[in-house]
Amino acid sequence: MTVTTILIAIVVGAVIGVLGRLALPGRQPIGILLTIGVGIVAALLGTAIAQQIGVDHTDGIDWIELLMQVALAAVGVAIVAAVQRRSHTGTRR
Repeated sequence: MTVTTILIAIVVGAVIGVLGRLALPGRQPIGILLTIGVGIVAALLGTAIAQQIGVDHTDGIDWIELLMQVALAAVGVAIVAAVQRRSHTGTRR
């Protein structure tokens, strides 16, 4: 894995994570690093799923793969936001 590959993964993860956050209504109490992390994981999972079902072989932008990645990022952001809310709510008394 090269430095360029890592930087591209971070940029793609950030974009996918932000799109996942935008897909959710309301505010999510998570930071940018968690958003990028969720985006990277969602991008990798979305690509793996797209390869398994055979929708990753198009000429140009793989819209179905991108949609899967954003949907997975939205689910991931929702889960992380729920955990963050629960942990912050539990410490305030």
